[in-house]
Amino acid sequence: MTRSTARKRRADSERTDTRGTKAERTRERLITAAAAVLSTKGYAGTRLSDIAAEAQMQAPAIYYHFASREDLIQEVLVEGTIRLRDHVEQRLAACPEGTPAIDRIDVAIEAHLTGLMSGSGFAHSVIRNQSQLPSEMRSRQLVEERKYAATWRNLFEQAHAEGSLRDGIDPQLARLLIIGALNWATEWWSPKRGSLDSVIETAQAMAHSGIARTRRRSKPAARR
Repeated sequence: MTRSTARKRRADSERTDTRGTKAERTRERLITAAAAVLSTKGYAGTRLSDIAAEAQMQAPAIYYHFASREDLIQEVLVEGTIRLRDHVEQRLAACPEGTPAIDRIDVAIEAHLTGLMSGSGFAHSVIRNQSQLPSEMRSRQLVEERKYAATWRNLFEQAHAEGSLRDGIDPQLARLLIIGALNWATEWWSPKRGSLDSVIETAQAMAHSGIARTRRRSKPAARR
């Protein structure tokens, strides 16, 4: 990570809450830095000294805000799950009233992938590290993960109720398979593999052709 990149991330994190106290801004800076490190080095490879360097702080100062490395990592994964869920739910809420669930699944796919690939590293750090955490560290994150899973489960149940799914498709198995494929994209995608828009369009087309009773009539509405 270059110094210029670290400075930019620090500035970005401080701009997210200019009204907060200094302690709140520093805490945000720390979890943003921890997300960036976790998304590249993983749980086992992340050290407090790495996070401090990313945040441009002294490592001992972290203990003023977090009791341990584990507490800081847990906070990143909880926050990352919440932010990804909020991003997807905001995009779904922006759909015109009456949008069929099968089309809203397209919207959720786009929002999930853009959330995962965002530069902050929060969602990416969740996908990469959640399976590596000791069970005692996963309890808070699991609560938020289940809330997010419910968003997707409702979409697939609605699509099934509307008669939009092909005969023989199990809505929940389809949901798990599609989300699993989307999450795996964090491990292989880079701009060298093609644009993120191309990845999103391909994922939407594959999901729709695999589960929907009818062909897609048009591309989803332009992303914002």
